Amino acid sequence: MDSFPPDSALVAFVQASPNHGDRRDRAPDCIVLHYTGMPTAEGALAQLCNPKAEVSAHYFVFEDGRVAQLVPEERRAWHAGRSSWFDDTDLNSASIGVEIVNPGHDGGLPPFPDAQIDAVIALCRDVIARHAIAPERILAHSDIAPGRKVDPGEKFPWARLAAAGVGLWREPAPDMPGLALGSGATGAAVSSLQRDLRALGYGLEETGHYDARTKTVVEAFQRRWRPQRIDGVADVGLRTTIGLYRMSET
Repeated sequence: MDSFPPDSALVAFVQASPNHGDRRDRAPDCIVLHYTGMPTAEGALAQLCNPKAEVSAHYFVFEDGRVAQLVPEERRAWHAGRSSWFDDTDLNSASIGVEIVNPGHDGGLPPFPDAQIDAVIALCRDVIARHAIAPERILAHSDIAPGRKVDPGEKFPWARLAAAGVGLWREPAPDMPGLALGSGATGAAVSSLQRDLRALGYGLEETGHYDARTKTVVEAFQRRWRPQRIDGVADVGLRTTIGLYRMSET
């Protein structure tokens, strides 16, 4: 496939990637946002179009707000990798993948330019309208692959997206006095925390033990929803913030 008609009027140009497959009889019902995590946009774009790399995304958003399309929306791009959300382990078939140019944590995680975020918002709104994607199905790569992935990172302006109708955001609860749960903790409070995180979609089993996996998932939640501190400790403020999202389900 040398080229194809773009799915969105926002696309500045098509650069077809060979890295895609069949959606396996599924329609996209979520969007997964990534950062490129490479020093340059040109290098990242080349990687996503390199058949040896076996990675791709549907869309690629430059720092200046230009949008390129790499894979048709009807096709299964290869961006999610080993991941899960609500026990769904084939997020590639279920999602539209958007790569956002940013060097990532290895490059100091610089702020995302306004023009770029405006373009991400416009693109997501366009995709949402086309596929009737619910706000709770706008996901971070770090949500679906805790520990393995940390993008788009704690500086990504999720609140700004939500204010524009893209995804969810609740103002995080402040620090509060009370019992903080961390590595080695056991008991009913840990079980409740694990149940709540699993109910939000995270891949976490209820064991009653604050093990390494629980710490990793808590860090993923912090990175997305309470980014002022990412330490894997579930203090009262964090557990209160989790409760805000649980309430939004009812």
